[in-house]
Amino acid sequence: MSAPGAALPRRPASVRGPGVLPQLLLAVVCGGYATGAALGWGSPELAATMGDFGLSGAAGLAATSCFWYGRTRSTRFRPAWLLFAASSAMAGFGNFVWGWYEVVLGRHVPSPSPADFCFLLFAPPAIIGLLVLARRPVTRAGWVCLGLDSWLIGGSLLTLSWSLALAHTAHFAGETVAHAALSLAYPLLDIVLVSMVLALHFKRSSANRSAINTAIAALALTVLCDALFTSPLLQANYRSGQILDAGWFAGYMLMAYAPWVAREERESAARPGRPQAPPAGRPIAGSLAALTPYLAAAVCTLGILYNVLDGHHVDRVVLFTGCTVVLALVVRQGIMLLDNISLTQELAQKENHFRSLVQGSSDVIMIAAPTGILRYVSPAAAGVYGRDAEELVGSELASLIHPEDLGRVVHEVRRFLAAPPAEEPTTRIECRFRSGSGDWLNVESTVNRHHGGLIFNSRDVTERVRLQAQLQHTAEHDPLTDLPNRALFTKRVQRALAGRRVTDAGTAVLFIDLDGFKAVNDTVGHQAGDELLIQAARRLQDSVRAGDSTARFGGDEFAALIIGDGTRDPAAREYRILEVADRLRLTLSQPYLVEGGTEVRVAASIGVAFAEPDITPGTLMRNADLAMYRAKQAGKGRVELYAPQMQADVVRRTELATRLRTALHDGEFALLHQPVVELATGRITAVSAQARWRSAQGILFTPDEFLRVAEMDRGDESARTAELGRWTLERAAEQAGRRRLAGHAVPVHVRMSAARLLDKSLPPKNVEALILRHGLPSGSLVLELSGSDPRVPLDELERRLISLRRFGVRIALDGFGTGYAAMSALRRLPIDVLKLDRGLVDGVAESARLHKITAGLLHIAGDLGMESVADGVDDLEQARALLAMGCTHGQGMAFAGALDEHRLRHALDRGPYPLPGLVPDTLPDTLPGDPTDGGNQVLVGGALPVRSGVVGGAGALAHAPLRSNNETPVPPT
Repeated sequence: MSAPGAALPRRPASVRGPGVLPQLLLAVVCGGYATGAALGWGSPELAATMGDFGLSGAAGLAATSCFWYGRTRSTRFRPAWLLFAASSAMAGFGNFVWGWYEVVLGRHVPSPSPADFCFLLFAPPAIIGLLVLARRPVTRAGWVCLGLDSWLIGGSLLTLSWSLALAHTAHFAGETVAHAALSLAYPLLDIVLVSMVLALHFKRSSANRSAINTAIAALALTVLCDALFTSPLLQANYRSGQILDAGWFAGYMLMAYAPWVAREERESAARPGRPQAPPAGRPIAGSLAALTPYLAAAVCTLGILYNVLDGHHVDRVVLFTGCTVVLALVVRQGIMLLDNISLTQELAQKENHFRSLVQGSSDVIMIAAPTGILRYVSPAAAGVYGRDAEELVGSELASLIHPEDLGRVVHEVRRFLAAPPAEEPTTRIECRFRSGSGDWLNVESTVNRHHGGLIFNSRDVTERVRLQAQLQHTAEHDPLTDLPNRALFTKRVQRALAGRRVTDAGTAVLFIDLDGFKAVNDTVGHQAGDELLIQAARRLQDSVRAGDSTARFGGDEFAALIIGDGTRDPAAREYRILEVADRLRLTLSQPYLVEGGTEVRVAASIGVAFAEPDITPGTLMRNADLAMYRAKQAGKGRVELYAPQMQADVVRRTELATRLRTALHDGEFALLHQPVVELATGRITAVSAQARWRSAQGILFTPDEFLRVAEMDRGDESARTAELGRWTLERAAEQAGRRRLAGHAVPVHVRMSAARLLDKSLPPKNVEALILRHGLPSGSLVLELSGSDPRVPLDELERRLISLRRFGVRIALDGFGTGYAAMSALRRLPIDVLKLDRGLVDGVAESARLHKITAGLLHIAGDLGMESVADGVDDLEQARALLAMGCTHGQGMAFAGALDEHRLRHALDRGPYPLPGLVPDTLPDTLPGDPTDGGNQVLVGGALPVRSGVVGGAGALAHAPLRSNNETPVPPT
């Protein structure tokens, strides 16, 4: 890169070498032996012993070490170490024989002797072992060149040695043929061994380099000592234990240490977490390896010149050897020339191949110098970047990268260049690149090292980046309103809480629900509902500040994040947020003009929760949701601030819901019946089935208590209420059948919502099957339609009710007089009984206005020929007023509360209830609940008896203070 992105120098990778302790121990042993040899070991006997058996022991140690390593380690160099073990064993055995003559027998070693043959057998295994360690050529020409190189080195050494000493050694008189052969065999084998050592030094394998170098050094030191020993001067004056033995001893000890250097290197490489650096380049060694044949030929030429210049006759051995060396050099040069021609042709083919790949690739390939200057750009740049390759060559790479991405790119390049190449050979960079038109393209580049510079393999990924951005936007935004969804809103709340500073005090979350939105969908249509949501989202977004956030969670639920303005006063911040929330409520409650010019209205219920210290995003949003739910419960279209009590209420309702689920499955529900009394006669003409939940404390909870948990589902018909309704209908039919068999054939009223009656989970013939199963006659079952859900289709409901009426089921309209839905149902549906809502009955005796309304509704029922039942008749004044208005039946605490089966049958056996306006002689002698009735009293509204008598007389109906209708003690069974 250029100045801003200059490449950092690469750090050299450290490679752990052999341990220091083994090397130090080896140096101490070899140094001690050399010191003893230099000082003569103190006595001739000890010098001879150390010179013979000491060398034998060192060679034996080398043989044992190499053999043990070769047997216990499975490497590709295993045969080499076994051969070195055999070579060292021969040397050790030879020194042992030499010491046997000198030390044990006390006489000179004969020539030749068994020791000479052992020493001669030292060289062949070592030579073969060196060939195993050499890097094997891959072609026949390579093998030929390796042999020629060995001969060039060996021939040159032979020529030089023959010229200097061997010629005199070969022309001695009076010696035996064996002695002459031994005299020539030692130096010739040493020459071969030296040739292999030199050839291997430049052609050794790269694996286990330290071990191979140590082995080569050991053999080289041994050969050097052999060469010195064969010189006439040293051979004539040699005695065992002299300094020359220290060289052999060091060579044997190095050979013993050599294989374990490879072991230490392998353990270091296997250590986890330690990257291995590639071997460093050796340009000097490579040059010497290439010049080795020519240096060998030069040495051979010097040998011949020495003989000529010294006035000696050119020996035939020297002449023959020199000619063969020159011939080998010529042959080798020809082979190398042909090999170079073949390599040049192959390189040209590969170059053309890669040039075609580079120039034909759709990716742009650029080579940048260490300074950041582009040295090469492939022709694909014209199609990708819209710029010619020649235009880009010579320009700085940094000038083509977007300024916002340049720092990141420079940092990544520096980090990549500083990393070890073996650990991270390549990296990937994505940035924006300037095109020829001036636009910025998203470019992804794969970066590799190249002679200190970098190679960029780049491709245009602009469309992919745009698609990713679009997918990211789609994943985080609502598709209808384009507002952030719950996931993105949660992230923004988290950022607001994590980065909240002192000036952010007062941050709050608002949860918003549109009241009446479902009615818009059902009446105007879903298309109009979608338009309403779009307009509401636009209003919401326009009503908050630029730093605030809005979101849609789904359906008609929205949210807003209001960032605090630093207000420290809790009252002031609460006033500010509530003002914002109320403004949003008013804005969202304005009329909406939807499809077809229809104007619709919805209200907004808003819950507010403040971000207190250490609060989590999930808790903050849950608090706002609870506050919004409380706003809907409190009447909708209002703003509620979160209070901790709301969470306690949720916990209580959750516990109650859990207990309700258990109660349904464990049979903790009981079915009671409240008498429906004919106001004119006091007779019980029907009973109304009412479910009670018997708690563990022995208290029966009314539906107003336990069905409140259905609000948790935020639906008109929850799964729990549906299951309870099914149980109530089945138990009511079952008990009605039993009462009929016992002689009490009174109809039973069962309350059921219209939505439940049309629910698909309820089998169409379920009610009819119950009637047939329990043998109920026509008119024994009265279904009270409860609820005024406008979503229930009246046409389908009408067909269902007609089918039930044909089967003998009577239909009652519950809650009559509470709204337009009831009047519409009265107009469309086949109704037999009208049941006045409790709100019309309560206060009918005191309020003249309510009296007129109730009388008008009863007049409608009478004109339509329907029976009328007043619900909630709790005192005699109401009963008297309703009877005067024309109401035919009533139920309530004025007669009896909900009774268990035993008390219900007792009430049916007792006869009619006493009512005001009846002739006293028409009453029975004993009424239910009379104190004179043997103590058998009927429970009314709890445990209260009903006493009979004429109005105003001693036997007037008296009421003790009524117990709450929410709790009823469990009747005895």
